This record gives sequence, C-alpha cells and structure tokens, in this order.
Amino acid sequence: MEPLKSISRRSFVGGTALSALAGSGGIAMARSLAGVVRPAPVIDGLSFLPDNLDEIRQAGLTAMICDVSKVEEVRDADGTPRYQRNFGVNDASLDAAISRIEDSDQVFVAKRGSDIGSKPGCAAFLQFQSCETIGEDLRRIAYFHSKGLRVLQLTHHNDNKFAGGAIEPEQSGLTELGRAGIVEMNRVGLLPDVSHGSAATIWDAAQASQSPVVYSHGACRAIVDHPRCITDEGIRAIADKGGVIGIFMMSFWLTTDSRPNIDHLIAHIRHAVNVGGIDAVGISNDFPMAGHENLRKLNNDNIEGVKEYLGWWQAMRKLGIPGYDVDPQHVVIPELNNLSRMMTIRNALLDDGFTTTEVSKIMGGNWHKLLVEVLG
Repeated sequence: MEPLKSISRRSFVGGTALSALAGSGGIAMARSLAGVVRPAPVIDGLSFLPDNLDEIRQAGLTAMICDVSKVEEVRDADGTPRYQRNFGVNDASLDAAISRIEDSDQVFVAKRGSDIGSKPGCAAFLQFQSCETIGEDLRRIAYFHSKGLRVLQLTHHNDNKFAGGAIEPEQSGLTELGRAGIVEMNRVGLLPDVSHGSAATIWDAAQASQSPVVYSHGACRAIVDHPRCITDEGIRAIADKGGVIGIFMMSFWLTTDSRPNIDHLIAHIRHAVNVGGIDAVGISNDFPMAGHENLRKLNNDNIEGVKEYLGWWQAMRKLGIPGYDVDPQHVVIPELNNLSRMMTIRNALLDDGFTTTEVSKIMGGNWHKLLVEVLG
C-alpha cells in the first residue's frame, strides 16, 4: 500500500480527526471531540476489480459501483474506432467477475443497498457500461439482474439501440426501446446510469425513470466545455430525481490548464454541489484501483502518457465532434493516481471549506443513501 498523505491541520482541527482509510470492510472512522466513533462510508461511484483484490482494502472502500463489462474495439469503414460491449462476451465477463469475488474475503457481490457494511469487505454493485449487452431483447435485463447485476449504463460514448451517446456528430436522446428498457430496469430493480450519454439522453432518462438515475462518473461542462461533461441542466435533472453525480479522475475533462492538480477536481465537486445540492454529488475513479497503470509506470509523466489518447482524440476531431479541437496535455492528477486518493480528496474538501457533514456525504453518504433507496 502506498503511504497515505498526512492529515492537514484543517482536517484535524476542523471538527473531527479522520483516521486512515482501511480496516475490515473498508470503513473510515470519524472521531468526534467527545470521543464517539462512528462509521463513515467511503464509496467509489465507478471502479473496477483489480488484479490484486487486496488493493480494494488498501484503497479504503466501503462500497463501489464496479464495472465488470468487457470492451471490444470495432472500427467503422473509415477506420474510426468504436468500443462496444456485446452480449456473449459480457455474459461470460459477469460470470468470471462473480467467481473471482466469491473466492475473495476483500469484496462481496452486493444486491441491496442495505448490504453495505453488513459484513466484512467492500460491497460491490456490479455494472455494465452500456446497453449493447441487452440488444433488443429486454428479457436480458431481468436475466442479468438475476445473476447479480445492479447498475446498467444506457450507452458509452456512441449511439446504440437505447440512447444517444455524447460523442456523436449529431446528438439524439432516449429511443422508444430505451424508454421501455428504463421501465423494465425500474421493475426489476436496476439503477439506470446516464454517464457517456448525450445531454438529451440524460434529460430524457431522468424524466422517464420512476426511480433516481445516476451520472456515475464524469465532470461539469460549465468548467470544461466538452460533450462528455454534464450540463447544469443535466445536473439539476438528476438531482431533482434524487440521483447522484459522480466526479471522476480523468484530468483532460477536468481542466484545460497544462498542469492538473487536485484543485481542479475540487472545483468540479464545488460546481456540482452549487447546482444540484450537497445531497447530489459523489466521488468516482474511472481508472484502475491503484490508478492509471501506464501513467504510474511513467511516474505520472502526463506529457508522455497522454500520447496513448491522441489517436482517438484526433479521430473524433476529424468527425467534427465539438470539444476535440485541441489535443489534451494530460491524463491524470498525479497526487490522486494512487491507492490513497480517497483520503487525499477528503482532506482537500475540508481544506476547501466543506464541513465534515458535507464531506461525509460527498465521500460516500450520498451514494449509500441512493443505493438503499433504489435497491433496498
């Protein structure tokens, strides 16, 4: 485990001394001045199963939305890359993930929000990052739910049979099949995720769903004007529905400055809170548990590491998609590209003036409340 950053003076003096993240079940403890210890959930709104499952404990997670889908790259006739999650591959991927989890004492498959903290280990709410796995057969929604899937993202970047993606030359919203799919998700108890959807998809899904929807991982378009980022209208639509917006670690969608730092992440959290309210914002990773592996190997050299994204970025530019006119200069915030990110973020929120109660909500309380409401 990488060493945790030292606790700042503000986070010690400002009301509670926060212990290191870790321990059985990944529950962080907040100790009041009166000496009363109470659990504070630490929840990641989008992560993955690491090769070394002990990293989940080291990261200090109480729970996570865990993407277990598998991507297949396909190319259009002109060579444009697209990344799809099709049925057969992902049916097997779900089975493999569950098998790994069942053999571990670090993580368990969670089927209800109330499973969080019910036993040692991190509660994993399994997710697919696209409805391509469903195709046109809505019976697959109940099929995957019966296996243990609990979160289903409508689309990933591109249009599919359910919804319009964010990264398309022409934007579209929820399809009729997508509307029927959300009805079925509501019926069986799957949490709809609008990340990677177009602005219209986000709005349509929030209106169509009878239960809250989430934007599990992304950033704010008011700060970085890119279609992958969520608009203020989208933030309000999700917040008004009782959902959560997860702010993630991908730095080229957090700032256009040449050098990313934690203040850029905090700015997105602050903006989402200002627009949607303190109960509507959480933290997400969207990198491997220990951070972006290639950047770690490069000692977080963003200038070198960003090169692996430039081919895709420039292909989107050729398609005329807004937001890709200037090449990115970085991929990660170096101080967050490690297993200690959650403690570092917690301290930064306190240093920025959030109260301990507000920080507890952002670090996991809001995800916990939502998962209990939607999944029981």
